[in-house]
Amino acid sequence: MSPAEIIDGTGPILLICDHAANSVPPDIDLGIASALLVKHIAIDIGAADVTRALATILGAPAILATVSRLVIDLHRPVDHPGLVPIESDGHAIPGNVAADRTALIARFHAPYHRAIAALIAQHRPRLLASIHSFTPALETGSAPRPWQIGVLYNRDTRAARAAIDLFGAAGVITGDNQPYSGRVLNVTLNRHGEANGIPSFAIELRNDLIDHSDGVVEWAGVIAPVLTTIAEAGQAA
Repeated sequence: MSPAEIIDGTGPILLICDHAANSVPPDIDLGIASALLVKHIAIDIGAADVTRALATILGAPAILATVSRLVIDLHRPVDHPGLVPIESDGHAIPGNVAADRTALIARFHAPYHRAIAALIAQHRPRLLASIHSFTPALETGSAPRPWQIGVLYNRDTRAARAAIDLFGAAGVITGDNQPYSGRVLNVTLNRHGEANGIPSFAIELRNDLIDHSDGVVEWAGVIAPVLTTIAEAGQAA
């Protein structure tokens, strides 16, 4: 099982979807009910569909993870306690208690990030855009999350600031480093964007907006011109 699905493209934007899939390899037993695999703890609901729609609209290359974040979270550093989660939003993942982290890193995490690096070397993108989704409220208890889109970033704010302004001008309820901060968790873009001097930001979409085909079409249509404007106007130069 390859850890990544690659979509060919020639545009100046590289799309990344770290939590695109809820697949669990047949030789891995998480010890959970299959119903949990359709929840946000296993997959960023709608994110893969939006990424594919954006790739089509923009003619952009894209990379999508093919393994559930409950097997190994590709958007975590290798020493993070949640890399191979034993609990997520109140749900125990007992099969991971004795998981071989080193083997999982070698099998999924390392080749996934090598694949991103290879795409960057091949396409030399001017902008990296990472597509995620978030649940309207955590099961373990949280205030409702009102944002339609969150723009997440760490030290490099070039593209993110432009995106926040553009989404705001379009009437989108936009979170500035919400529903969580990219200064706390920005692993993929820290490694492949900031470390290479490539402007980047993550988009978090509230998953009830994109858990159906009409929503995917609508929000891909909202996001695509924002990405194009940033790349073409020199915001990502």
